[in-house]
Amino acid sequence: MAASIHTPSFLGSLLAGRRSITRSALLVALLVAPAGAAAQEVGPVFENGQAQVVPAFADTSRWIREDLWVETEFDTDGDGRLDRVHTSVVRPGPTAEGLQVPVVYASSPYYSGTGTTDLQYFWNVRHDPGTPPPTRNAMPQIAPRENRPTISNAEVGTWVPRGFAVVHSEAPGTGMSQGCVSMGGSWEALAPKAVIDWLNGRARGFTTPDGDETVVADWSTGKVGMTGTSFNGTIPVAAATTGVEGLEAIIPIAPNTSYYRYYRSNGLVRSPGGYLGEDVDVLYDFVNSGDPARRPYCDEQWRDGQLVAGHDRVTGDYNDFWAGRDLWNELDGIRAATLFAHGLNDWNVMPEHSLHIYEVLKERGVPTQVYLHQGGHGGGPTLEMRNRWFTRYLYGVENGVENDARAWVVREGDGRDQPTPYDDFPNPGASDVRLHPQMGGSARGGLALGGSGSGRESFTDDVSFDGAALAGAPESAHRLLYVTDPLTEAVHISGTPTVRLRVASSAAAANLSVWLVSLPWVEGNDPNANLINRGWADPQNRNDLWSSAPLAPGEFVDLEFALQPDDQIVPAGQRIGLMVFSSDPEFTLWATPGTELTLDLAGTSLDLPVVGGEDMLGRAIGGGN
Repeated sequence: MAASIHTPSFLGSLLAGRRSITRSALLVALLVAPAGAAAQEVGPVFENGQAQVVPAFADTSRWIREDLWVETEFDTDGDGRLDRVHTSVVRPGPTAEGLQVPVVYASSPYYSGTGTTDLQYFWNVRHDPGTPPPTRNAMPQIAPRENRPTISNAEVGTWVPRGFAVVHSEAPGTGMSQGCVSMGGSWEALAPKAVIDWLNGRARGFTTPDGDETVVADWSTGKVGMTGTSFNGTIPVAAATTGVEGLEAIIPIAPNTSYYRYYRSNGLVRSPGGYLGEDVDVLYDFVNSGDPARRPYCDEQWRDGQLVAGHDRVTGDYNDFWAGRDLWNELDGIRAATLFAHGLNDWNVMPEHSLHIYEVLKERGVPTQVYLHQGGHGGGPTLEMRNRWFTRYLYGVENGVENDARAWVVREGDGRDQPTPYDDFPNPGASDVRLHPQMGGSARGGLALGGSGSGRESFTDDVSFDGAALAGAPESAHRLLYVTDPLTEAVHISGTPTVRLRVASSAAAANLSVWLVSLPWVEGNDPNANLINRGWADPQNRNDLWSSAPLAPGEFVDLEFALQPDDQIVPAGQRIGLMVFSSDPEFTLWATPGTELTLDLAGTSLDLPVVGGEDMLGRAIGGGN
């Protein structure tokens, strides 16, 4: 039988000291405990490096539920008082008898309901790039609702029986939390920081939103782990950027870590997948469920005064507004051990949101791992991975998780509970291989190793054709498609492809879309089986993201941009294709059809990260076309 460790409540003094408890320390504590103490006291149990369900913790009749408001260090709703965030606690019964436990914490703007996803209240995308959009229709307000004493039961059934308390809080301006929604402002980091400070005795909690009766977390060890998916996964990363003491570990799942990269691509106005016309002010309306009495002030000061004024749907340029909502600029403070999870075919919150920060934390020596699957939005690591992570960093059990593989990738056809371990992401055996397009792209031109291509080819923008139709068409005047020879063996792509394009436009502004595809395209098939990667760019931002330079009709410009990080195996028999087109009806503005774009093949190439590098890809495609 695997060895187990019991932590009785007489170790409370150790835990109260906020110190990491090692396996050896726990065993020593048991050895010196008074005779019979282990049998009389209840504590967590660890087997194989994971916290186990303990009957006394799993007894729901003994769970302690608390409802409170934590005071923050800001006033966003202009009432002259520091905002308080609504917070709830569920903890094991033995914490009423002196046992102290760590916390798994989740925060969200969604707990008290959301607005409509009816596209009539989103931005109308039927206009040309570089032109002002039509006025957006006002979204119906969210009906207020009381959400207490339990804000959410998410995570409760998993962690409370294993010896953790679970804490939830509503984001500022939502539900019963005070304040205004800021959509990525620093207040979204400072709100969870306040809750973590309360769990460590550094901030005040109150029994009511306006009263003076306080609540203390004397049952908490002060060690906190955060988790959540999508917006709920953004908040742990934001909290970690503050460097708050006590936040030891986070498990963000598909987090939006850069609002600019969520709503823009390389200077181009772009919708997140599945929500055509969404922008930061639409998301504000979608989550604005807070105090109706403060909503007029919040709408004026935040939605209209900052979000609409700053997001710039005309040029799509990066600016100070977006920089202030970009966690990529705030990573120096992160010290929490971070286990990222992301779908490699997530076209809503795209993989770069996790994998850029993963690379930065890795370089800075912060403990970090990544779990990647082949699906879309959401999908967290296995329970075993999450348990080992929180057990190691919240309870201090030396389970060796920091020595596990850095990257876990669910391979094509495997279940999400069967990730394959790799030394890292990108795969250390991958290197960039440069491919060059050859003439014939209106049908299928070549995509070859070796010297650059030559010649010029044109296509005409027409948003009525989507990417799947263009990729599957044997010939089209509305895209250019360049393909390799059929692969003689499977090709493992791992990393971030980069494209270089030399392009001219007949209009001063145009959408530019790029797909990597696996052909033949099978209609009705899972699109992920044929879609390798995507990217979008505004040729006006060819010099930088901060400024647009209108195109002179017919003048060629050079631009280079990355697609999304990926780890995918393309099977033998398929062809790898590079497709260039203009308006993408799922993501871009719907430009008036007719703009002609011309590609100069001498200045166009694809860098594809391949495991085994050029030698391997050369074998797979026979050295070229």
